[in-house]
Amino acid sequence: MLPMGALVGYGLQHILSMVGGVIAVPLLIGEAAGLDAAGRGLLVASALFVSGLATLLQALGVPYLGSQLPLVQGLTFASVSTVLAVIGTDGTLGLRRAFGACIAAGVVAFAIVPLFAQIIRFFPPVVTGTVITVIGASLLPVAAGWIAGRPTINGAPNPGFADLGNLALGMITLAFVLALSTVKRFARMAILLGLVFGTVAAIPMGKLHTPDLSVISPLAAPTPFAFGTPLFSFGAILSMVVVFIVIMVETTADIVAVSEIVGTDCPGHRVADGLRADMLSSAVAPVFNTFPATAFAQNVGLVALTGIKSRYVVAVGGGLMAVLGLSPWLAALINMIPQPVLGGAGIVLFGSVAASGIRTLSKVAYDGTNNLLIVATALGFGLIPAVAPGFWSRLPTTAELVLESGISACAIVAFTLNVFFNMIGRRGDSSVATLQAHGPARAIDHEVLADLPDRAPSASAGDGTPPVPPREATRPAPTHNEGQ
Repeated sequence: MLPMGALVGYGLQHILSMVGGVIAVPLLIGEAAGLDAAGRGLLVASALFVSGLATLLQALGVPYLGSQLPLVQGLTFASVSTVLAVIGTDGTLGLRRAFGACIAAGVVAFAIVPLFAQIIRFFPPVVTGTVITVIGASLLPVAAGWIAGRPTINGAPNPGFADLGNLALGMITLAFVLALSTVKRFARMAILLGLVFGTVAAIPMGKLHTPDLSVISPLAAPTPFAFGTPLFSFGAILSMVVVFIVIMVETTADIVAVSEIVGTDCPGHRVADGLRADMLSSAVAPVFNTFPATAFAQNVGLVALTGIKSRYVVAVGGGLMAVLGLSPWLAALINMIPQPVLGGAGIVLFGSVAASGIRTLSKVAYDGTNNLLIVATALGFGLIPAVAPGFWSRLPTTAELVLESGISACAIVAFTLNVFFNMIGRRGDSSVATLQAHGPARAIDHEVLADLPDRAPSASAGDGTPPVPPREATRPAPTHNEGQ
């Protein structure tokens, strides 16, 4: 627990670094549904409100709900394509059908969490490091898109794509963040100060667009089912269940990643609690006119970069985000931050996630193992959607949905290959065949072990790990495969 000033400052830094992604989803869906400006504004306010409450639940937690880790919740892009397909050309009617599908799929996903959470014991460093690396690498195109824009808009070439002014603004912001990161006094607030400086720098460049606050309400509480009661369609629900399974894979990866960065244990029950909070928030979100709110990978990089590992910082940030959702006025002011400024900060944020994954992979034993094959193949599958969008477009919809999510594809491939190479056919006493939840390595004092009178011979782990005496069995089980 940090002093209140630090909690608010660092919490605001989290919100400013991810608010662009949260707002983008409802704006995109609102346009597809044919909503007017007021309707799209309601979707944005609802997204902020629900994301804030979901963050509070995830970070603080209650029994069986919440990982109690510094994880920020936000609207996921993983659901956008399916939501748009469900909406089709039916406008508000399609929007209500999408809300119904999200509610039903969220309930189904919540029910299967206990089974899903058991896979965490199959995530040793060779898997987690690869997934964390792909999380960061797959987010870098998002930062690039914030700076350069989209090559096309509605199928037509975008004349503003890769505008030199936007590139300059992004690089100015990046340079300022890097410079502040070298000053000990400002390093932990480098992102926040960089966003402020970048926004100020945008003024003389004519790239800061101020909203007309006179037409925006200063306070507006989200109205449940503002667009009408949800509609339930079996086909839409089935499609959304697949999306929620993909989201669960991504959330599991985010929980493991932030646990690794924070340096805490990540047993199966913590993953289950985090997933339950994630799925409950996503199931309740449509009641308040928004879509699945899940763990935001963007903010994992901020934890790694700043070293601020307090979950209370994230909780305060969640509270601030909920307040933004209650005040369209404040949300509009926050949304003034130019996209290139967010992109400049995003380069170092998302790169920090990838760097954390590389650091985890440095602990993996490669000699005499097939771990290099696991990393190489999983990285390839994880990066294909980023370097070749549409690569899987000829596959059935379900398979395409899973594989076009680089994080999900990487997690599934790394998990499968680890089981195949490191578990099937290995000796029963192999450390790889008895994987436990991944967490920080526990130091073993070999001089103390040598003095223990009741040491008994035990099989080596097979990878250089010293034998552990029987009395270790009475202690809590280690959460890290020390050999790997």
